[in-house]
Amino acid sequence: MGSTSDWPVMSKSVEILERFHIPHEVQVLSAHRMPDELFAYAEAASTRGVRALIAGAGGAAHLPGMLAAKTLVPVLGVPIPTTHLAGEDSLYSIVQMPAGTPVATFAIGDAGATNAALFAVQLLAHDNSELHTALVDYRRTRHDEAASSVLPPT
Repeated sequence: MGSTSDWPVMSKSVEILERFHIPHEVQVLSAHRMPDELFAYAEAASTRGVRALIAGAGGAAHLPGMLAAKTLVPVLGVPIPTTHLAGEDSLYSIVQMPAGTPVATFAIGDAGATNAALFAVQLLAHDNSELHTALVDYRRTRHDEAASSVLPPT
């Protein structure tokens, strides 16, 4: 994430990764304040076995794009809500990548962080039957929770 202030949103990604027992790292890599560290991290990602990078950033939100420019590991971008523009600035920054440098961009905020992690799980489950089964169970649980809903809510 771009800064510690992004943690409340990005913690949603971590919750999903932990639920599925996916090894992960969490750290601050500011595109503007730590470019050398960001480049080193991105350049080494594939050699360390990293299969996806979930990058959350707000405002100018250059972190996902800069990571994508420096690695072939898939980058999943999460726009962080901002004070003045509610995260629309972050969304536009992440989603407007030039052709040839893709960043998979998710919704602004908590839903985006959750879905980015679930997308990473889906990528990993493609060739991991145990993880695939866990993902099927997760989806079934979500279905059953919705199907058992009572209206009006109590």
